[in-house]
Amino acid sequence: MARDAAFIQAENEKDLVRAREQGLSAAMIDRLTVGDQTIAAMVTGLKDVVALNDPVGTMSPTWIRPNGLQVARMRIPLGVIGIIYESRPNVTVDAAGLCLKAGNAVILRGGSEAFHSNQALAKIIQRALEDTGMPQTSVQVVPSREREAVLALLQQEEFVDLIIPRGGEGLIRFVVQHSKIPVLKHYKGVCHVYVDEDADLKMAQEICFNAKVQRPGVCNAMETLLVHQAAADAFLPEMAQRFTEAGVEIRGCDITCRLVSNAETAAESDWPAEYLDLILAVKVVADMDEAMAHIARYSSRHTEAIVTRNYDRAQRFVRETDSSVVLVNASTRFNDGGQLGLGAEIGISTSKLHAFGPMGLEELTTTKFIVQGSGQIREA
Repeated sequence: MARDAAFIQAENEKDLVRAREQGLSAAMIDRLTVGDQTIAAMVTGLKDVVALNDPVGTMSPTWIRPNGLQVARMRIPLGVIGIIYESRPNVTVDAAGLCLKAGNAVILRGGSEAFHSNQALAKIIQRALEDTGMPQTSVQVVPSREREAVLALLQQEEFVDLIIPRGGEGLIRFVVQHSKIPVLKHYKGVCHVYVDEDADLKMAQEICFNAKVQRPGVCNAMETLLVHQAAADAFLPEMAQRFTEAGVEIRGCDITCRLVSNAETAAESDWPAEYLDLILAVKVVADMDEAMAHIARYSSRHTEAIVTRNYDRAQRFVRETDSSVVLVNASTRFNDGGQLGLGAEIGISTSKLHAFGPMGLEELTTTKFIVQGSGQIREA
């Protein structure tokens, strides 16, 4: 274990050196780094996946037709899954574990910036497969940095059943444009927190700070803060001071700029922006209707949260907000397979076919019909 960890980190350092030389952003380097905590999280994630119930072969309740046929659905693997991703080497381990547990083979193509890290992880995974008597080719990592390798993979519709891209909007749009294989995707994470007039403002401050500052470079970080006008005077100045001390740049509406002296005036382009950085758009709204209308217009259907003590308002927000995860009195950072009890995730889907939200084991399977008869024949 210690030897493998040292090998992974030595290979990861090669990628980090190259990333710094190429001037990658701090957020990208954060995603790329494999520290002791990252390795520990990989191990914990795999153990969590092992402990989950295997969905393959499970049966739905049976229903009986008037002619006596017994009908049910059986859960089965999707087949061969291609995953194309950027920066984060932990995806290699999470994806391999989840796909194997759900009975699938997987072809992984990580970003060129993580080439050495991913190849090191692939060697360890394939050695483990061999030790347990499984085909090494159940998990494959494309051994090329070239974009042509991605294009070749995306043409293999006879051999690959699903493509899952994980990364920035540019990567995902490239995959969608060129793939002959079904693609399960999310383009970006424009996540909102709405602080209601009936919010516990101390709670709201902790939630908003966590949602923006803990890891600003990930897709479930808050990008826009919406504040009810009745709470703005009491909430925004103190909240903004805390954000400023943490290095957050605030871009706000006219009311926000009046309440927060160092806020810059937000442009229209700020409302749909996924900053992935310590930048936050802030808007004061007249009521929850305006907040929900703003979300409906600018959201990427990823994650939205409301902070309120009003039960009816919270329930309406949950019912009417069309995003993959909707939270009440909790940080957007919980839109994560591990945090939601899936063990780990293969990605977050903001399209609705065939999954919506974090994709765990069940989302890596499909169903087929099983019909039990006793000699029935169709007569019409």
